[in-house]
Amino acid sequence: MNKMLVTGKKVTKSAMLWPDIERIVKLMDSGREIVIMVDDDIMNLTVGKNALSEKYQFLSAPSGKKLFSLMEKISPDLILLDIAMPEMTGYDVIKILKADPRTVGIPVIFLTAKIDPESEIEGLSLGAVDYLYKPFLPELLIKRIDLHILFEKQKKELQNYSRSLEGEVDQKTKTVLELQNAILKTVAELVECRDSVTGGHIERTQHYLSMLVDFLLEHNIYTDELASWDIGLFIMSSQLHDVGKISIKDEILLKPGKLTDEEFEEMKRHSEYGLNIIRKIEESATENEFLHYAETMAVSHHEKWNGTGYPYGLKGNAIPLQGRLMAIVDVYDALTNARPYKTAFTHEKAIDIIRSERGAQFDPLICDAFLLHEKEFSKRETETNAHHGVFEKQESADKLQTAIKMVANIVDVRGGTDGGHTDSMQRILKLFIDALADHESYREEVSVWDQELFLMSAHLHDIGKIAVHDSILNKPSELTNDEHEYYKTHADFGVKVVKQIKENVVNENLLHHAEALIGSHHEKWDGTGYPMGLKGSGIPLQGRIMAIVDVYVSLVNDRPNRGRKTHEEAVGIIRSGSGTLFDPELVDVFLEREREFIEVEL
Repeated sequence: MNKMLVTGKKVTKSAMLWPDIERIVKLMDSGREIVIMVDDDIMNLTVGKNALSEKYQFLSAPSGKKLFSLMEKISPDLILLDIAMPEMTGYDVIKILKADPRTVGIPVIFLTAKIDPESEIEGLSLGAVDYLYKPFLPELLIKRIDLHILFEKQKKELQNYSRSLEGEVDQKTKTVLELQNAILKTVAELVECRDSVTGGHIERTQHYLSMLVDFLLEHNIYTDELASWDIGLFIMSSQLHDVGKISIKDEILLKPGKLTDEEFEEMKRHSEYGLNIIRKIEESATENEFLHYAETMAVSHHEKWNGTGYPYGLKGNAIPLQGRLMAIVDVYDALTNARPYKTAFTHEKAIDIIRSERGAQFDPLICDAFLLHEKEFSKRETETNAHHGVFEKQESADKLQTAIKMVANIVDVRGGTDGGHTDSMQRILKLFIDALADHESYREEVSVWDQELFLMSAHLHDIGKIAVHDSILNKPSELTNDEHEYYKTHADFGVKVVKQIKENVVNENLLHHAEALIGSHHEKWDGTGYPMGLKGSGIPLQGRIMAIVDVYVSLVNDRPNRGRKTHEEAVGIIRSGSGTLFDPELVDVFLEREREFIEVEL
C-alpha cells in the first residue's frame, strides 16, 4: 500500500481516502462548501485533499459507484470528476447526475489527463461547467472552484426572484415582490417623515382601502368597475398617493400653524407634483398598469364630490373611483391621528365629520358603505393589506425595476434635476462595467456579479438625499462647513433606508450591491472620504466604481451651485484625482474608454 502512495499506481480498493460517513455527517454543519473529488489515482486524491481541505470540506471517492453511495448521505456543492476510471467512466457518472433532478444542478468540473479537444467538447456537452488538465496547479484549481461556486450561488439567487408561477405561487417569487413592496413602502414613509406623519399612515390607509373595497363588493356598489381592476395593484399604489409632497418646501410642509392663502395654494400643488413624478417614470417603465393606478390616486384623492376640491375641481362621478375611495380613508386617518397643526380626534368625532360631508366632500354611496361598517375601522391592525396574496401573482422583474426607478426619480426631483441623473449615470456605469469585465485585474470579480441587479441597485446610490433639507440640497452657492457636514449624513441615512427595506424581505442578498454602493461611493482612495474614512482596496469595489461615474455625471450636468463642465474638463478632473480621490487602476480603465462616454446622451 505504501508503494502505491509513492508511485501513484491505480487503487482498486477504497480504503485509502474513503471517508467515514458518520464523521462526515457530523461535519456537515461546519458552514463550508462541500467538494467531492472522484478519481481512482490515490496521488491525485492526496494532492486534491492537500490543496482544498483548508478552504473547503473536502471528500474523496475512488470510483463513480462510491460517489453515489456517498451522495446518499451528502449533497456536495461541487464535484471534481476524472474521466478514465474502471467500471464507470466520468462520462457515465455525469450522465447519471444530469438525469436526476436531485443532482442535475450540482456543478461538475472534469479533472483529467485527456487533453484532446474532442474529449473536452464531449465533457462540456454532457453538462460539465469546466474542464481542467492534469497535472493541475492547486492555485488554479482553487480559483476555478471559487468561481463556479460563486456563480452557482448567484444563479440560485436569480432563480429565487425571477420565477413567477401560475396557481400556487412559489416562495422564491415572493422574494422579489416583497422587495418591491418594501422599497415602495420605504419611499412613502420617507415622504411622510418630512411631513411629521408616522409611517403607520401607509399601512392604515392600505388596510382601510382593502376593507372598503370588500364592503363595496359586499353591497354591490360599483362592482362592475371594481371587477375590472387588479385590486392588489390598486392597494399597493395607495402607498404613493402623497408622493408629491416631496416637492413641497419644508417651511410649508412642516409649519405647525395655519397656512397662509399663498402657502395653502402651494401645498395643494402636491397632487400635481405627484402626477408629474409618476409620469416621468412612465416614460421609461414597462410596467404601466401599476403606474396608472398610482398617478390616478395621487392626482384625484383631494377632489370633492361637489366640485370644490383640487387640483381640477372635478365633480361627482367625473372623479376617478380610485380617488373617491382614497379620499374617505385618507381623511379618516388624518382625523384620528395627530398632525403638526392639530391633535387626534376620537373615532366618534371623525365619523360625525365624515357623515356631515356625505354628498359634499364624499361620494354618498361610498360614504354609506363606510358608515355602515364604521366600527370595524376603529379596530386598527398593524398587519399589511388583506390582498397581499394577489401581489404574489405579478410578474416580478419589471415591477421591481419600476419600484427602484420610482425612488431614483424622487431623489432627482428633490435634488433640483429633471430625473435624468440616474438614467445617464446608469448608462455610463454599464459602459464602465463592460470595460472592467474585459480587464485582467477586475474580470474575475465583476464576472460573478449579477450585473443587471447591480445596475438596478445603482439607482438607489443617493437615496439618503431624500432626508436632506431643501435649503441645503438646492443651495445655489457653496455650502458652509456645518452645512457640508450635515449634507454628508445622507450616506449614513441611505444605508439605514436599505437596512429598513431588508427587514421586510426574505432574501436580503438582493440588496448587497445597493448597500455597498450607498455606503461607500463617497469614500476616497486616500482615506479622506465619508462616512467611514475607508482607504484603498478597503473600499468595496462597487463604491470605487460608482465614485468615478457619479463624479463624472455630476460634472457634465448642471447643478444648483454651478454650471456643467465639458467632457474634457470632467475627464481632466478625474485624471487629477487618481490615487487620491479615486482608485488609480480604475481611473486608468476609465481613461482608456472615456471617448465612449461622450457619446452617451446626458
